[in-house]
Amino acid sequence: MIAGVARWPLRAAAIVTMSTLSTGCLATRNDVRLLQEELRAMRAAAQQQEAARRAQQDAAMATLTATSDTLRALSARVGKLQTDVGQELYEMGRQLVTIQELTGQSQAQVQRLRAQLEERSAEAAQPVPVPPPTSATTPGASPTTPTAPALPGPTRLLEIGREQLQRGSPGAAREALDTLVRAYPTADVVPAAYAYIAESYVQENETAAADSVYRIVFEKYPKSDRAANALYKLALSNRAQSRPAAARALLERLVREYPRADEAQFARDLLRTLR
Repeated sequence: MIAGVARWPLRAAAIVTMSTLSTGCLATRNDVRLLQEELRAMRAAAQQQEAARRAQQDAAMATLTATSDTLRALSARVGKLQTDVGQELYEMGRQLVTIQELTGQSQAQVQRLRAQLEERSAEAAQPVPVPPPTSATTPGASPTTPTAPALPGPTRLLEIGREQLQRGSPGAAREALDTLVRAYPTADVVPAAYAYIAESYVQENETAAADSVYRIVFEKYPKSDRAANALYKLALSNRAQSRPAAARALLERLVREYPRADEAQFARDLLRTLR
């Protein structure tokens, strides 16, 4: 179209030239009018083309703007969805682990039975109390000193600590559990005692202390049944403290070292959404 418009002045000039040649030297009024009409038509066509081009540009810009707005909205929705899913997985894993610890009926029943056996053994080992001396006592005989009460066994101390935790008394729970760790350092329930000590600090919002005790569980007792749980809880604690790199490292270690543990599946789910 531009080329066609550009040719119009040539046509008009040709007409004027032909008219000039035919008349001798000067163009007639009709020739000038024809040239003016051609120029006006050319200007009108150029203006129409410019208006059409601007309209196309405006339409393209509006389409690009709408597309960009749609992409931004979709990106925001996807980001929110990922955050919501990650938070739901985090809460689900946390609740399942807590339920697993506090309502594991078989393990709790075994611990109660062991505690009862320990109590009965301790009672049987205590000597029969001797009555205080009377006037009929043989002269020179020394009175028998009453024996101190025997310390509860490790399982009974663990049960006391667990019960105090459930009652919301973390200080009393930690006192019983600390006694267990000191008096029975080689007992098989020591890893569980450390795990409950960490939980007592959690109840008191002592995050740093709880994290240090969780680390003791899986570093010092990696083969215990509490190691995977301690790893997972330490990872959740780091995630809650906005330390995603540390949380990811702990979760990957959990999956690598304890692939069959229930916490490993929670860790795999959380790794998919952890940023």
